[in-house]
Amino acid sequence: MEDLDRRIVELLSQDGRMSFTDLGKVTGLSTSAVHQRVRRLEERGVIQGYRAIVDHTELGKPLLAFISVTPTDPGAPDDVPDRLRDIGEIEACHSVAGEESYILKARVSTPGDLEDLLARVRSSANVSTRTTVVLSTPWEERSHFVDELVD
Repeated sequence: MEDLDRRIVELLSQDGRMSFTDLGKVTGLSTSAVHQRVRRLEERGVIQGYRAIVDHTELGKPLLAFISVTPTDPGAPDDVPDRLRDIGEIEACHSVAGEESYILKARVSTPGDLEDLLARVRSSANVSTRTTVVLSTPWEERSHFVDELVD
């Protein structure tokens, strides 16, 4: 990937709403050249989408938990992600190395809701769980380029 494309990705990682005009000013490209490069980066899958960063407390889902899951029957088919895909409280499912097979990132409103979620996860996917509740998040969504910008 060209350095100019890396710079565009870096800038959009920090501000996904940055205009093509502003990207052009920073990179020295014309607005249309930036637009073409961004479109190519999207088509290649380098840029996979844009999203809003929201305050989950304001949305009524202040409790964040990481749920590690291990199949109850190690010989069963590995279909845990498919079995859990439609559970709305689960934001992410990561396949991991180690004792557990997957780590789920979930948001709920109350400890009681978390308890209900864990019961659904266990019964839906035939897994055991180990849960870590997040107390606070000093930072998140760190850009890949933050270290380079600090230097």
